[in-house]
Amino acid sequence: MSLPFNIAIDGHSSCGKSTIAKFIAEKYGMRYIDTGAMYRAITLYCMRNKIIQNKEVDLGLLQNSLDEISINFEYNSDLKKSETFLNNENVEDLIRGIEVSENVSIIAQIKEVREKLILLQQEIGKSKNVVMDGRDIGTVVFPNAKLKLFVTASSEVRAKRRFDELVIKGDIVSFDEVFGNLNQRDEHDTNRKINPLIMAKDAVLIDNTDLSIAEQNSKIDKLIYSKI
Repeated sequence: MSLPFNIAIDGHSSCGKSTIAKFIAEKYGMRYIDTGAMYRAITLYCMRNKIIQNKEVDLGLLQNSLDEISINFEYNSDLKKSETFLNNENVEDLIRGIEVSENVSIIAQIKEVREKLILLQQEIGKSKNVVMDGRDIGTVVFPNAKLKLFVTASSEVRAKRRFDELVIKGDIVSFDEVFGNLNQRDEHDTNRKINPLIMAKDAVLIDNTDLSIAEQNSKIDKLIYSKI
């Protein structure tokens, strides 16, 4: 099954947006685009090229470098997941570390970065049958999406999920560090001047603080079938 419309998923950091999007993509044969990975890839580029240092961004250098940044996704059939490529390099694992997480909200606030990625995301969405998650998908990227979800959970639950992910990967990090980083990202996302994280008026709220994956998927299935 494929769907003749797009699905927009917005929400806070580590609330399970990508888990929901991957479930929808696999079940309904949709193309999944992780916009957070796009911002993380640009952040990694900036870190490598000293465009961002000690949380300070060289805006002139960034503006001159944006045309040199290419981001795409390739499906890994062995791992059964889409992987992020930065200038033809697989950076999927590199962009998920705590250092990128500490800088991504700063890069994501920059007007030129958002303009570049929003245009790319909207171009991808023209084909329909796309499920995309991020911070401004339902409000800016796909304002006419047939189904919009806004996902959230308590900050403590989200921090625990993120902490567990990092521990499994072998990253050395404390829970307090992850919790602080998550709250900082929430602050940046909801208060930035350009396209802040807000719930679209026609979005459906999914608070999964106390929901199991099965309960969450069942609720989303019903929402999708209501739009078919």
